[in-house]
Amino acid sequence: MQGRVISNISNLYTIEANNNIYSCNARGKLKEDGIVVGDIVDFNENENIIEKVEDRSNYIKRPKIANITQIICVISAKNPKPDLLMLDKQLAYAEFIGIKPVIIINKIDLDERKVKEIKDIYGNIEYPILATNAKENKGIEDINKILENNISVFAGNSGVGKSTLLNDIFGEEITKSGIISNKNKKGKNTTTNITLYKLKENEYIADTPGFSTFDVSEIDSKDLAIYFKEFKDKIKNCEFIGCRHIKEENCGIKEAVNCGKISENRYENYIKIYEYLKDKEEHKW
Repeated sequence: MQGRVISNISNLYTIEANNNIYSCNARGKLKEDGIVVGDIVDFNENENIIEKVEDRSNYIKRPKIANITQIICVISAKNPKPDLLMLDKQLAYAEFIGIKPVIIINKIDLDERKVKEIKDIYGNIEYPILATNAKENKGIEDINKILENNISVFAGNSGVGKSTLLNDIFGEEITKSGIISNKNKKGKNTTTNITLYKLKENEYIADTPGFSTFDVSEIDSKDLAIYFKEFKDKIKNCEFIGCRHIKEENCGIKEAVNCGKISENRYENYIKIYEYLKDKEEHKW
């Protein structure tokens, strides 16, 4: 039988298959190679043993999860201040692994000017943007639409309203069972394990306690520019092959920034992320 791993606690894997739930162990070699939440596996339902892990469409190292289709990046308009550097890291990572990102701006009632500013920056590069006020249940219908037929991971800093949004999506009855992380990001059952929760057929949300952002250090600094979506078609205008788009002259990306075709804020964040990656590479050993 084939199913999807929806949780893993102490190498006991919970698998959903045909709307039924199975608890399975794995053969030694598979356990060593690593089975993660989201994996599609073949298992023997009589012996409760996983026999094979199917090829993954993608894999995220932190949090360890496979085969997701959508990253939902949550920021707040205010309290806390929107962290656009972290958002740009998340968007670059989503482009890197080939997963669709969606931006949610929560707490829109607190700073309408900032909401417009963020929409202008990211709407111009055609990222889907949803505006919500989780406390008043505003925008939840729009979120439900983008969740359809997707396996989604929510990411965002503490305090942006992820838990409130998830409460709105799941409903009070489900959240009482301890699915959504509390203020300590440990969950009501004090677990930090990742779990996939099914909303509808082919529609899951990953609850990832304690998780805020992805590890962009998987990206090579020399490749970073291609994961800034609006940079890609400007690179061909650079005079030098291997242009880093920082100090070089006759750089297509810098010219686009000067002409207002690329957001100055995005470009500044590109430089910060590039320098972070370069420093990591130079001090790897």
